[in-house]
Amino acid sequence: MKRRDFLQGLTGLSILMALPVMAGEMMMAAWKPLVKSKAAWRGLLPADRYAILFEEGTEPAHSSPLDKEKRSGTFICAACALPLFSSKHKYDSGTGWPSFWQPLPDAVATKTDYKLIWPRTEYHCARCGGHQGHVFDDGPQPTGLRYCNNGLALEFVVDGAPLPALRS
Repeated sequence: MKRRDFLQGLTGLSILMALPVMAGEMMMAAWKPLVKSKAAWRGLLPADRYAILFEEGTEPAHSSPLDKEKRSGTFICAACALPLFSSKHKYDSGTGWPSFWQPLPDAVATKTDYKLIWPRTEYHCARCGGHQGHVFDDGPQPTGLRYCNNGLALEFVVDGAPLPALRS
């Protein structure tokens, strides 16, 4: 057997082994995924939000007023309005970005990011795929996690105010 054939076989096997996991994750979602082209998102969002959400950019530290937001409410995706975080799970990490120790159930999806050489866990809105930030293991208990979020990727809705309809 040639090495190339062996490696192609391994690739096919790994894809087949991953299918049940991927299908299980997709079936768990409580909402239908929202898929739009980058051009469509570019037409709907201001340039700075588009760059964060769909080009996986990062805003400067201490630039978002949401980092200092202390009211009770819900942080939603700035692209599709999916609720992502409760203010009950927000804390001041001292990093200059809004930080949370836990997302709402089924609100975010993760992937490994190698942009800075070493692997980091990047997370996105589970509905539209908009980039939110990265997860680190230096957060408070009970999870020990820090979801470090770009403020431009979020909007805040005060408790008692109606959540906007999911954008489509």
